[in-house]
Amino acid sequence: MSVVNKSERTNGIKQYHIGMVEGDVAEYVLLPGDPFRTDIIAQYMDDVELVAHKREHKTYTGYYKGVRVSVTSTGMGCPSTAIAAEELANIGAKVFIRLGSCAALQDDINIGDLVITTAAMKNEGTSKFYVPDNLPAVADLEVTSELIRVAKEMSTGQDYQVHWGISSTDDSFYGETPEWIQKLIDLNLKNIEMEASALFTVCHRRGLKGATICAVAANHKRGENFWGKRNILLEQGIEKETEVALEAIYRFHHGKNLF
Repeated sequence: MSVVNKSERTNGIKQYHIGMVEGDVAEYVLLPGDPFRTDIIAQYMDDVELVAHKREHKTYTGYYKGVRVSVTSTGMGCPSTAIAAEELANIGAKVFIRLGSCAALQDDINIGDLVITTAAMKNEGTSKFYVPDNLPAVADLEVTSELIRVAKEMSTGQDYQVHWGISSTDDSFYGETPEWIQKLIDLNLKNIEMEASALFTVCHRRGLKGATICAVAANHKRGENFWGKRNILLEQGIEKETEVALEAIYRFHHGKNLF
């Protein structure tokens, strides 16, 4: 007997956690956290089909302006995000855009705005299994630049703003003390979320493209949130980021070859 090699054992078979095989997903995959958000995102695509729903991973595949696109939910946090990205890559996915929600850390970022992550501070444990701590978690330049261009264009004259910069990817939602949050504010980080650095790390290791855009759900510096209440501004932000990401995929696809 020999020690299992997971990379070898998972190739060419139905993927254990996401429940799909090669051909089920497109080269472009949108990655919300919440499985219920996949239903919302799927409404923006044509000829869309529910492909699989196993655990926290719910997947639709369809088309946007003729470009084949999938959406798969990752669940919350870096471990399940890394699993989803790895297994999606095993069956043909090449470009990943996380569609998330986040908390802003600066005064000029409002609830309902969009934040595009250019790099992420790795305040999580998953990336340690892939790379040394001093290797940065950086978004793909080409896809991220397209996201910024499209988002700026779509936000012109609208009642929300687009921001971009370095995010904090944290492992513990309730472990974030006021002192910890102030530290992140003092580092001039844009926002906190819980998945980007692991996605960027997996994509870096596998030679794939990863990007992240988040709708702002709260502002931790100003103490503003909708916990316990319906957050309509966040709901609108999720719709906006979906439109931005899909249009960015369309333009990226027609602007150049993937690799």
